[in-house]
Amino acid sequence: MRILLAEDEKALSRAVVKIFERNNYSIDAVYDGEEALDYLEAGNYDCAVLDIMMPKMDGITVLRKLRAGGSSLPVLMLTAKAEIDDKVLGLDSGANYYLTKPFDAKELLAAVRAITRKSAEVDTKLTYGNIALDRSSFELSSPSGSMRLANKEFQMLEMLMSNPKNIISVDTFMDHIWGYDTDTESNVVWVYISYLRKKLAALDANVKIKATRNAGYSLEIEE
Repeated sequence: MRILLAEDEKALSRAVVKIFERNNYSIDAVYDGEEALDYLEAGNYDCAVLDIMMPKMDGITVLRKLRAGGSSLPVLMLTAKAEIDDKVLGLDSGANYYLTKPFDAKELLAAVRAITRKSAEVDTKLTYGNIALDRSSFELSSPSGSMRLANKEFQMLEMLMSNPKNIISVDTFMDHIWGYDTDTESNVVWVYISYLRKKLAALDANVKIKATRNAGYSLEIEE
């Protein structure tokens, strides 16, 4: 399951990311409302967690624009605004859940499970060629067997399988998986691509990760 987190306080954002990653969620973190809306309109997410007070565009505006565009994406508002009128505004604007800071990690995870339960039952698997990727268990399978992917392996393969044949640049992988403020060198993408290629080979997959020089990587079915 893939989540977008929009929280401008970076220390809190990192803490929430760790909570989700420890519980086998794939998560992208952004730090302002405009960026959140861009990601939600372009990405393939199962849930969004939005702060209300953010730079450039507040979370309520992001939510209203999302709903005005016809999106039924489950949205959890995570905010310090704890007044009843604030909660009513958030829920009336289209939020599925309203959680105030400070919060307990168990309640955050339970809230996400609750608002995504219906959508998770509909589609938890991505398929391409003879492989399937289970978003709920991180399991990659083929007719030859199955194996559980590590978190970043899963996120990379999910991006590739969600956009088959489309080239995804190294910068896109870095921004979506490691984050804009990471100190990690970009060659880590090649390292994880290598891990995934070995696992696809071990499962006798009929798909391959193709490298396009100076452009990026794409997933294609082998002829």
